[in-house]
Amino acid sequence: MTSEIRRIDARDLKAQLHDGGEIAVLDAREEGIFARRHLLLASCVPLSRLELLVDDLAPRRTARVVWCDDGDGSALRAARRMTALGYEEVAVLDGGIAAWEAAGHRLYSGVHVPSKAFAEVVEHEAGTPWIAAPELKALIDGGADIAIFDSRSYEEYHDNSIPSAISVPGAELVYRFADLTPSPDTTIIVNCGGRTRSIIGAQALINAGFPNKIVSLKDGTMAWHLAGLDVVHGATRRPPAVSASGLGVANAAASRVASRYDVPRIDRAMLAAWRAEASQRSLYVLDVRTPEEYAAGHLAGARSAPGGQLVQETDSFVAIWGARIVLVDNDGVRATITASWLKQMGWTEVAVLAANAAEGGWAEDDWVSGPHAPRALGLDGVTVTTIEPAGLREQLAAGTAAIIDLDTSRRYAQGHIPGAWFAVRSRLPEALAALPKAETVVLTSPDDALARLAASDIAGAGRVPVMVLSGGTQAWVRTGFPLETGATRMAGEPDDVVLSARERGQDREAAMREYLAWEINLVHDMASDDDHRFQVT
Repeated sequence: MTSEIRRIDARDLKAQLHDGGEIAVLDAREEGIFARRHLLLASCVPLSRLELLVDDLAPRRTARVVWCDDGDGSALRAARRMTALGYEEVAVLDGGIAAWEAAGHRLYSGVHVPSKAFAEVVEHEAGTPWIAAPELKALIDGGADIAIFDSRSYEEYHDNSIPSAISVPGAELVYRFADLTPSPDTTIIVNCGGRTRSIIGAQALINAGFPNKIVSLKDGTMAWHLAGLDVVHGATRRPPAVSASGLGVANAAASRVASRYDVPRIDRAMLAAWRAEASQRSLYVLDVRTPEEYAAGHLAGARSAPGGQLVQETDSFVAIWGARIVLVDNDGVRATITASWLKQMGWTEVAVLAANAAEGGWAEDDWVSGPHAPRALGLDGVTVTTIEPAGLREQLAAGTAAIIDLDTSRRYAQGHIPGAWFAVRSRLPEALAALPKAETVVLTSPDDALARLAASDIAGAGRVPVMVLSGGTQAWVRTGFPLETGATRMAGEPDDVVLSARERGQDREAAMREYLAWEINLVHDMASDDDHRFQVT
């Protein structure tokens, strides 16, 4: 029976995207498949991980949600599952993305397309200046008065960077600019892996009104690599703590940006009022500081969304277009800069929380510590048989158990329990059929939430008993047991993630050129697509 899920056609979806109301377009396919063809404003929420992602991405149970696929049936399965989790306004795009295309609407390849396209529009509209890799190399060799800021996450910077660059993730650029810039005569170069964060970072500094010459590195570290220049691996340069004088400069810059882009500040009372209305208006409360600062202490109910990453992949943090967004930091600088970009991207109701930990006045339980733990839905009432790490190790040594790891293929390759097979949860029955015979099958995931959900999916359907590793792979590691690396045993296609050009083992340079050409062409696509909401000023 399929009548319980409403279907809408491409014309209706097009109208809903333009009627001013809240709407989330979700795609149920695995990321690698999604990346081949999808709608511009869709967030990828794979059926295999739906319960782990959807509460963060679509917090309001009565928001309009439309699921898409490419005719594989995953959208209908996702819609049914979402309805069972308590969501009320759930529909499926009839005919999937093929029907959208047949109606004359554009489809896109790649991931995080709204953010990538937005940066290209920013460069085009604002005229963001840039420097090519050979010219930058000449400046470095000539001892020019320059500073290179890498605007990616520290982990990406540490993996590959430009010589002499320092890690300054996107939202940190304005915040730390004065302490990192020797003089107004210093030329500032902002780089990332490709284009998006280089452009946004450089333009953020320009918008903030700093007097220096500020440019992006055209095509980032990819261009540096393609020019045959040495890429640094293992760099560790990070900024010092922000000084009092540096904070003063940053606050003044943020005030200029807030005025230019009409970024409002709200107080605790307004936040409380918005939270009280969250069943009628979707609300996201996002902490844009560094992950380390967030873990040390943050506003209860706020999710970690470092500002540079939030602008880089907005669809990974916020799926409901038209929602309210409140950004939090400890002094308003990083939140204001991030808000200015979200507003230009089309999130019209974005505010900065003025009250913060430094100002005091919060109740003791308003502030909590630790990393964000996504709320896994659908676990209530799920009963599974579990096994402890020591017991699993004994069974693996005896050859009586087969273990399946349901983590992403990327993280599986980075480290998994020795002997474990990789599989995608939504294709678990097929994976089980491919395994060698064993007396028991054990499922694992980073913690045990995804494994429990998967075990519930196949309860009673397997040819052998199915168990879950209690505490997941994290418990295995905490016990002191080793991991192995590599894509050693794949019980299915690793199409659950999109590998960057640098992660690919072969034809890396060709992949880089292809990616950069794709990114640059997005500005032309935006010129004739009326679904985007960009207003660059």
